[in-house]
Amino acid sequence: MTTEKYSDQLVSWLVELGYTHCFFVAGGNIMHLLHSADSQMVCIPVVHEVTAGIAAEYFNQIHGAEGKKAFALVTAGPGLTNIVTAIAGAYLEARDLLVIGGQVKTSDLATGGLRQRGIQEIDGVSLASSITKVSKRLLQPAEKMDIVSSIREGLSPKQGPVFIEIPLDVQGAPAIPELAFDGELPVDGECDVQTDKFFLGLKSAQRPIVLLGGGLSRKKTKLQYERLQKLNIPIMTTWNGADLYGSNEPNYWGRPNTWGQRYSNVLIQQSDYLIAIGTRLGMQQTGFNWQEFASKAKIVQVDIDDAELSKGHPKIDEAVRMDANLFLERLLNFCESNEFEFDEWLQFGKEVKNLLPLSESSNEKKLGFVNSYDFILELSKELQPGDTIVPSSSGGAMTVTMQALQQPRNSYVITNKSLASMGYGLGGAIGAAIATNSRVIHIEGDGGFAQNLQDLGTVAKQKLPIKMFILLNRGYASIRMTQSNYFGGHYVGCDEDTGLGLPDWTGLFTAYGIHSLHLPAENPFSGQDVKDWLSNESPCAFLVPIADDQTYFPKISSRVTESGGMESNPLHLMTPDLDPEVSRIVFKYL
Repeated sequence: MTTEKYSDQLVSWLVELGYTHCFFVAGGNIMHLLHSADSQMVCIPVVHEVTAGIAAEYFNQIHGAEGKKAFALVTAGPGLTNIVTAIAGAYLEARDLLVIGGQVKTSDLATGGLRQRGIQEIDGVSLASSITKVSKRLLQPAEKMDIVSSIREGLSPKQGPVFIEIPLDVQGAPAIPELAFDGELPVDGECDVQTDKFFLGLKSAQRPIVLLGGGLSRKKTKLQYERLQKLNIPIMTTWNGADLYGSNEPNYWGRPNTWGQRYSNVLIQQSDYLIAIGTRLGMQQTGFNWQEFASKAKIVQVDIDDAELSKGHPKIDEAVRMDANLFLERLLNFCESNEFEFDEWLQFGKEVKNLLPLSESSNEKKLGFVNSYDFILELSKELQPGDTIVPSSSGGAMTVTMQALQQPRNSYVITNKSLASMGYGLGGAIGAAIATNSRVIHIEGDGGFAQNLQDLGTVAKQKLPIKMFILLNRGYASIRMTQSNYFGGHYVGCDEDTGLGLPDWTGLFTAYGIHSLHLPAENPFSGQDVKDWLSNESPCAFLVPIADDQTYFPKISSRVTESGGMESNPLHLMTPDLDPEVSRIVFKYL
């Protein structure tokens, strides 16, 4: 196309870089950028800027390696402040997110100590600087290499958001002469080291585990899938790596975590050689009592970030700074060229898994309500390859899903656990649905869903095949549980009885023209109407009755110490305690 103004030129560069979609909320200070983007790519309007950022993040999680990318476009002032949560989430999870923001004309920028000169002016660059890899303002049209290098900085060596703020007069300035540029820039982070020494420990190990993390590429790991199936070593995944391996594989041992599957936590604690690939081994992964994480194991951690390898927790024996995908490929090569015998360990894991079910009897089943764990297990039976599962990002809905979900092969499971922000799920589901054009299973509690429900309008207008499972527990279940456990049931602002306002859910979905169904407590997926709405291509909300005092076990318990601090159990000692006879069997190597 003819580039008459700088915004046209800038957007054309984005198209060359693979950007195909723009999520936005229109505003006066991005009028040139929006006009140019709408002329060259698919632009999806949303109701709130935080949805634009989250949707772009989740879109890129699915399509980033496939040559399609999305960015978020927001106006100055409130446009930028509204998207800060999404930028922070992508930063903490080390994910690709480009945010382009508008700004007042350069002549209207505040100087000399003024807080504001232009209308809606705020210093977006300073606001975003602590949660981005690049945060910059263009005071004049920048050359292509400058724009491309800034965006590439967000991809290497550890991904993170990029924020570029462009004043209105710069957007509308005449296009600049283009210098010769081949579009290729070196990508730092392709770090390579000799790896054989890290694999030699497998020869003397008796209880090895390979932990796959979100630093691995979905696309590249998929190419190694058959080799992983043949690996005679147990495979676990982190929450961010949950979709790298299917739950039904014989050597799959689940997702250890502070809110992990009990059998997985028990087994990882008994490993004697742990190879953690593409995971930062944060405290959610290791437990707050990180001193006792896999304490019997030699731990090999593979991460591209020096800071994560040297942070001091947990204790690791070998820190490997290199590309996780390359390390995994070499590990598989090594295992294929050497013979290992871990049958006794694999058989033990199978026994532990059978003894420690994902839905425990300690969670009382109440008449008229669905047990959360049983519900996720039943929902798992309805899943198909190609589905995307978006289990919100905080609270009981996420933790129960990640504890009980049985994900099929070739599905996506995407959440943002690090920020753990309520309301994250719907925006993520929107981005995932537009990226895949296929069914998205979104699971969120009513309190969290209420924080971003305005973008039901986007779901309805775009006719997205999102199946929303709203767990109706009358508010904030995890907060209610905390107040019950630590403050003797002194409840404050956690439910409708303590002043929290929630909508009439059927009326809400009706207002947006979205069909909704109340699921029965018994056999929630047995009805033909449920099956029909679950399988069609229209959006639908499924309202799930959850008791407001539903318990969430197993969990890692913590105690308030005499000094007022908190002390937590190690991963394998989850509440409630196991039967002594079961403990004797499953803690065999402890």
